[in-house]
Amino acid sequence: MSAPTTPGAAVADLLGLVALGELLAFERMAGDARLAPDLRRRAALGEMAAAEIANYRRLADRITALGVAPQEAMAPYVAALQAYHDSTEPRDWAEAVTKAYVGDAITDDFIRQIAAALDEADRQLVLDVLHESRYAEFAAAEIRIAIDADPRVAHRLSMWARRLVGEALSQASRVATADRGALTTLIAQGERVNVEALFRQLTAAHTERMTAAGLNN
Repeated sequence: MSAPTTPGAAVADLLGLVALGELLAFERMAGDARLAPDLRRRAALGEMAAAEIANYRRLADRITALGVAPQEAMAPYVAALQAYHDSTEPRDWAEAVTKAYVGDAITDDFIRQIAAALDEADRQLVLDVLHESRYAEFAAAEIRIAIDADPRVAHRLSMWARRLVGEALSQASRVATADRGALTTLIAQGERVNVEALFRQLTAAHTERMTAAGLNN
């Protein structure tokens, strides 16, 4: 299926990418909640999942208003995003919160930079649905608790985080360089989104997050 080329389609392309991310995040968090060691943590991840599906609804409504079916806007990105989640399935609670902390944050950074090319209203919508800092703080705190309980966990989670960021950057590159005419034009317009600089920024921000959570980069 060829990519649409109207201005509205370019916006729908990006919103479709974000909407799919929210939908898959909901599915992942709802499943990962079962790994929680107690009901308090299970409820916290359940609340995060609920926020994701609410965000998906806002994006889907906007895509529809642009004259594009949400499923059509999301379809081109299914392979890349599903590949990331399929290759990074957490084995326990510590890995699940590390994925939420590292994987979600680097995805948010990627989307935030691309959203700079949008008009103010749509840019604000994207920024509004990115993950809240309190969820990142929750995940980072859980990582530190796991390390305090068993310092040997730090090495395993550091290796896991490296795998997560490698997979996330690989799939982000796949999305950024895909032959999606409208989205490619949106990413490349002006000097607001420089793909090479973007990936340097993603890596630098990841390094800071690793340190903050007590992990080795």
